Amino acid sequence: FPAAQIIDGLRQLTLQAKDRGLRVVVATLGPFEGYSTWTPEKEAVRQAVNTWLRGDNGFDGLLDFDQILRDPAAPSKVLPAYDSGDHIHPNDTGAQALAAAVPLWLL
Repeated sequence: FPAAQIIDGLRQLTLQAKDRGLRVVVATLGPFEGYSTWTPEKEAVRQAVNTWLRGDNGFDGLLDFDQILRDPAAPSKVLPAYDSGDHIHPNDTGAQALAAAVPLWLL
């Protein structure tokens, strides 16, 4: 999907949730280079969506899972210490790092 379509869907979901009095907490899209469906075009979409998510969009909270999971030496890849082996899903250590980054007051 194009980034604009994903962003538009997220805007709609956010408005619908807010109209019902719900809080909206979002998370950035994690890196996945090395996964079977990764392409440079999909990486560009991921980056565009994450840039938008990190902006001021009326969310009640943002969890920057991309920042936590990415390899600083190769930001489009999962940090090897957190990679389950498929290059998209975190292993137990990565899941613990994500969980530790969630402030409970936000939920």
